[in-house]
Amino acid sequence: MTNTHEQKRTVDAVIVGAGFAGLYMLHRLRGLGLSARVFETGKGVGGTWYWNRYPGARCDVESMDYSYSFSDELQQEWRWTERYSSQPEILRYINHVADRFDLRRDITLETRVTSAVFDEAASRWTVRTDRGHEVSARFCIMATGCLSTAQVPRFKGLESFQGKWYHTGHWPHEGVDFTGQRVGVIGTGSSAIQSIPIIAGQAAHLFVFQRTPNFSVPAHNAPLDPEFERKVKENYAEFRRQARESRVGFVVERNDSSALEVSPDEREREYEARWRRGGLGFSSTFTDLLTSKDANDTAAEFFRAKIRSIVRDPAVADTLTPQHYPLGTKRLCVDTNYYATFNRDNVTLVDLKQSPIEEITPDGLRTSEQAYALDSIVFAIGFDAMTGALLGIDIRGRDGRTLKEKWAEGPKTYLGVSVAGFPNLFMITGPGSPSVLSNMIVSIEQHADWIADCIDHLRSNGHRAIEATVEAQEEWVQHVNEVGHLTLYPRANSWYMGANIPGKPRIFMPYIGGVGVYRQKCNEVATKGYEGFRLSGAK
Repeated sequence: MTNTHEQKRTVDAVIVGAGFAGLYMLHRLRGLGLSARVFETGKGVGGTWYWNRYPGARCDVESMDYSYSFSDELQQEWRWTERYSSQPEILRYINHVADRFDLRRDITLETRVTSAVFDEAASRWTVRTDRGHEVSARFCIMATGCLSTAQVPRFKGLESFQGKWYHTGHWPHEGVDFTGQRVGVIGTGSSAIQSIPIIAGQAAHLFVFQRTPNFSVPAHNAPLDPEFERKVKENYAEFRRQARESRVGFVVERNDSSALEVSPDEREREYEARWRRGGLGFSSTFTDLLTSKDANDTAAEFFRAKIRSIVRDPAVADTLTPQHYPLGTKRLCVDTNYYATFNRDNVTLVDLKQSPIEEITPDGLRTSEQAYALDSIVFAIGFDAMTGALLGIDIRGRDGRTLKEKWAEGPKTYLGVSVAGFPNLFMITGPGSPSVLSNMIVSIEQHADWIADCIDHLRSNGHRAIEATVEAQEEWVQHVNEVGHLTLYPRANSWYMGANIPGKPRIFMPYIGGVGVYRQKCNEVATKGYEGFRLSGAK
């Protein structure tokens, strides 16, 4: 039982979420001598990597990049085992960080923040939880994650299903054994693409229900090359500098040529080299793949030819081949044997564009054309990205206005870190920042550093509160949209646009101007005395 002292307390900052962002934010605030309390819904730290335990769960950014840079001792001593780290290894790493920096004593687990209300007279936030906590804090920092609110399955008849069903975003911690079962996977996004080959190896029969096919590039995962690890660790400072100044937050070989300027043979050689290397670097094969539809078409056709060369049944290959959106405008997936899995005798692909799901039945599901008997159903239907976790909390700023009201037509922020009308409220990797279009760790560290420096500035200069101006916010939203529409991204019905959530406003949420450019902009804002913000009051 939580005691009253624990439940009612006053701190400098409340941090919501104990994933990569929340842990580093706590570490930075402690370094300033500030008191902080972290609230985390899960039974353990780790955020995304605590919840997503589905078969084959693995990071699509390489291990040497997808790690903290704030401690040289940490990055030198930790040994990654694979080129792309698996979920269990990343979770071990996060727990190691929590222990090494003694973070757990300021973290309250199994506790969901239900509301955060700003008191204008006191310039303080009152944060309440489902466990009865009521905490007063000068600063409220949302480290809730971009992909942390799983989309709830809303299928007619689901409650009648006699078998077991799972969501990839809330996987049972003890794991699931599908041996001998007839399994249905609904969805073919990143989680499904990672888990389908594993489930297919267990199940008696796997039915994959696909609404929209995805482009996926092979990972070519392998044990981490010791020589590569040694070279990076010898020069980690430069490696990290390049990542911070890059477009996507990790080091990738860039080509400044247009795909349309080179001969077809050279273009094919370049694509083939990137395919053999594997991973997300494919999008950087040529400089204009995400800005020119004609250039993009050449890359998309290369992918389509690859799919046709791997999948033996021409009709299945055709169904798996994206045709209606540019390559890379829905998140490019990274896989191990995904397309080859459809050559297995125990795997059936069902095209939901041709025959939509009508209902879940007691013994499976029925499409408009056929009934399927299933023992288990896996919903790989994604997340209410970037805004879901924030809007799941009753956040009230000036005049009692809720964030939900303010964002009724889509999220509006200044720099993806602040919202007009919500003083001393910060978001880590919020809408309007590079976030999901980048290596998340690089973006998380940059935001947490910026927020910590901002709080230190307020303290040093006797300010009680900081708040984005409406004008600066409007200009930033306009800039984010302008930059987004210079690319091909808005041409896809993606979760970047909120298109996967019924009724969600369609707006391109992340900032695509690049991690390096964005960092420069944030630094300029701070250097100019927090331009675009209103700083108010004495302490």
